[in-house]
Amino acid sequence: MNSRIWLSSPHMGGNELKYIQEAFDTNWIAPLGPNVTGFENDLKQFLNTEKEVGALASGTAAIHLGLILAGVKADDEVICQSMTFSASANPILYQGATPVFVDSEPDTWNMCPIHLEEAIKNRIAQGKKPKAIILVHLYGMPAKIDEIVSIANQYDIALIEDAAEALGSTYKGQNCGTFGEYAALSFNGNKIITTSGGGAIVCKDEASKKKAVFLATQARDDAPHYQHSEIGYNYRMSNIVAGIGRGQMEVLEAHIALRREMNLFYKNIFKHVEGVTVFEEPTNDYFSNHWLSCITIDEEKANFTREDLRLALWEKNIESRPLWKPMHLQPIFEKYPFYGTNVSENLFNNGLCLPSGSNLTRQEKERITQVIAAFLA
Repeated sequence: MNSRIWLSSPHMGGNELKYIQEAFDTNWIAPLGPNVTGFENDLKQFLNTEKEVGALASGTAAIHLGLILAGVKADDEVICQSMTFSASANPILYQGATPVFVDSEPDTWNMCPIHLEEAIKNRIAQGKKPKAIILVHLYGMPAKIDEIVSIANQYDIALIEDAAEALGSTYKGQNCGTFGEYAALSFNGNKIITTSGGGAIVCKDEASKKKAVFLATQARDDAPHYQHSEIGYNYRMSNIVAGIGRGQMEVLEAHIALRREMNLFYKNIFKHVEGVTVFEEPTNDYFSNHWLSCITIDEEKANFTREDLRLALWEKNIESRPLWKPMHLQPIFEKYPFYGTNVSENLFNNGLCLPSGSNLTRQEKERITQVIAAFLA
């Protein structure tokens, strides 16, 4: 049987080992060190921002710390995009707060500004003004930032960007992850660059970064002995892992270009197929890294379903995956408030993520093309 074609596998650049070796040679085998500082500086420079970046153990940790820094406490409410991975919403429960889910809009598949404002007004009417908004840039596609930032400012609610999938994506030339008070980046094994596991928090200023790093290193007070006045977390990135990140930053621009090429690859495959739409930017204001290339299938026009195509690919050892199942439909979250219609539900029912790795070979692309062509025939 042919080898597995993965949805999005790690893609090394070559210089990662150099930075890792430096960590070994200097004995910086700790959750701090030159690679951590260097990786943070590399990210800040790439994002072209005055904001500060703190390297962490995961993107989930970044969202959790963002909520803490935004003052979210037990019994508060936090608005969260429903169509996302559970890591966007889980930290709300870590804080003992209540998630309030908001539907997507069809242009970017991200949080609908109309339903966002509806949710805010309704929660305020019930005496519960939300403490924060968690916005996600799905599959690398920037959300409707202008409208959402405007609403967050109007109601004075902290905006936290989940830019885990959107490193290198921009809206009107500004990088995703730099619009909110706080933002989360992810370097999980399937992301556009990886540190195997890992993430980063983007903070509004130096003071909030210092607080984030303090909380991420078990909240140790400044004392010669171990003293703790606050709850802390083991969330800091290690110097070894950050070395992988430094090597990956050297190939980030190339990875973005290759992911965007994959999006064009699928546009060509499906350009004459009725009922299949390849997800793309709605206007020139949006620039997506196309972390994953996705399609939606109109069953009536196409005469096949999302599952028909997924199983045909799987039979030939090619991984594809349904879009994120919305949080308001998940067993763990279905009891919480939801504002919207059925946009995210329809996307989940009819959408498919296709192999999108920056390391896909010409032969693998040919296999994908042949399998899809045979299926469509």
